[in-house]
Amino acid sequence: MTSFAPLLEAFFTDRLINQRHASGHTVAAYRDSFRLLLTFTEQRTGRQPAQLDTADLDAPLIGAFLQHLEHDRGNSVRTRNARLAAIHSLFRYAALRTPEHAALIQRVLAIPTKRGDRMIVNFLTSDEIDALLKAPNRSTWIGRRDHALLQLTVQTGLRLTELTALQLQDLHLDASPHVRCHGKGRKERCTPLTTQTVKVQRVWLAERGGGDTDALFPSHRGSALGHDAVQYLVAKHAATAAVSTPSLAAKNVTPHTLRHSAAMALLHAGVDITVIALWLGHESTQATQAYLHADMKLKEQALARTSPAGTIPGRYRAPDTLLAFLNGL
Repeated sequence: MTSFAPLLEAFFTDRLINQRHASGHTVAAYRDSFRLLLTFTEQRTGRQPAQLDTADLDAPLIGAFLQHLEHDRGNSVRTRNARLAAIHSLFRYAALRTPEHAALIQRVLAIPTKRGDRMIVNFLTSDEIDALLKAPNRSTWIGRRDHALLQLTVQTGLRLTELTALQLQDLHLDASPHVRCHGKGRKERCTPLTTQTVKVQRVWLAERGGGDTDALFPSHRGSALGHDAVQYLVAKHAATAAVSTPSLAAKNVTPHTLRHSAAMALLHAGVDITVIALWLGHESTQATQAYLHADMKLKEQALARTSPAGTIPGRYRAPDTLLAFLNGL
């Protein structure tokens, strides 16, 4: 029997941190996965996590844990697969450290990822974006901060983690204005800024003050905004904007929705899909293909090009109501 605790501790300190130099986000995601797994295992076996043996975490238990995530916790297939990826990473490391459990390890590694439905990308139209940007009350400090944050997000399409990590030194508003961020996979990228975004950020920086390493968008206490705080303020201003733009009420507006909106704005402007992938920091254009599926304008243009001979291209339009009334007399 092999104790599981030393294996898990070595996995984090040796494999993730020393060998792979994993980011803090990766370490946190793996930590949360194993916290859930150990809590579930304790409930199933009655043994405390520090007393578990590697043999206790066999394929049937891992399978039951994945079922628990989906059916009891209500996690999505994507989340379930992310938890499984963390478990697979640990067991690949265990294959080198505990070869006596080779059969058990292979059975766990054989658990497949699950295929799930792909939802159409949720994004905002230009009118909805304008309404969202007008929502913050700019007579207050918080409202001016939120307006600057929303303006930067809808134009650059930064991820939530990239946005909250921005420091004052990352914003360059002189020649060739741009924002620099450290993205997913430890990739650093620069995103150019429009004239309007530069104007808004200049006003915000003049009021913000602070040193180079201070958070670009701080809380009222001066520390960087957390993920929950940004999600809350986006939802709050979306609800305010929905009063004047009712279509927003039917959409789940999150920081990632603003990222999608930035990508769709580029696509509608005729920007090539490979450039959009670079703009968003995608590893390949495969992840960017989702925006093509969501773009009805491109599909309507394709439909117009494939209209049967002898017909007027385009979609059906209802006749003028007044002419319809006269024709019906």
